[in-house]
Amino acid sequence: MFPSAFDYHRASSIDDALDLLASHSEAKFLAGGHSLIPMMKLRLAEPGVLIDIGRLDELKGISEDNGSIRVGSLTTHAALAASEALRRDCPILAEAAALIADPQVRNKGTIGGNIAHADPASDLPAVLVALGATIHLKSKSADRPVAAADFFVDLLATSLADNEIMTAIEIPKLGAGTGSAYLKVEHPASGYAVCGAAALITIANGSVSAAKLAFNGVTAIPFAADGVSEALLGSDAGDEAVDRAMAALAVADPMSDSYASGEYRTALARAYGKRAIRAARDRAA
Repeated sequence: MFPSAFDYHRASSIDDALDLLASHSEAKFLAGGHSLIPMMKLRLAEPGVLIDIGRLDELKGISEDNGSIRVGSLTTHAALAASEALRRDCPILAEAAALIADPQVRNKGTIGGNIAHADPASDLPAVLVALGATIHLKSKSADRPVAAADFFVDLLATSLADNEIMTAIEIPKLGAGTGSAYLKVEHPASGYAVCGAAALITIANGSVSAAKLAFNGVTAIPFAADGVSEALLGSDAGDEAVDRAMAALAVADPMSDSYASGEYRTALARAYGKRAIRAARDRAA
């Protein structure tokens, strides 16, 4: 398949990108291209203008500041997986990035393009929800932070406005006593998650003081299993406690397709939620 005709512009800066966006209707930003280009080839997206932001160094890189890690929106999955800062202070993000697709995709695809595309089977959205990440958006008139839990609004839809560009993702560092894990059942052809589970467990004085469990691939948007997280608090996070907590899992409107039914995805969520929590618990210990 071939995409429909489009005009191409290469932005020289963030401000230039926003100016181009303001002056061209139905324009789309092009970063790594691994989400947008396949959609264009299938005519599921037909932007009249592409604005290439892939060479804007100001949107790349990983830095540390005041207890958090700031990741530029054009940082590649390979850079996330290789980052010493992430491996030390936020290993779940590096772990999930290393599981994305194949080396070609990881070396070109970006975290910003991945989450802006909002494919329900993408690996990173659930991880960012579990981490309580903040997504930074910028228009010509204002900067706007959005919690990851509020960023994803529907299938392939986010709260990113038509006049905004994503600049960075800010992630709290994981403290002492916190373990994390991301596990997934992947489609054998695409590598996308049929079900992905991201878990964080903090253990202090032998009991769980904080917990978070989030899923992708199961419903149209990533979701946090707050009932499970609350049920874990104060427990010893032993296998029986995890089993009891998982009984609180509620999956609203699971997706069904030719590969997996909603019922099967829900069953996977229960199984892989348990495994992710246990893995996070073991790493916390």
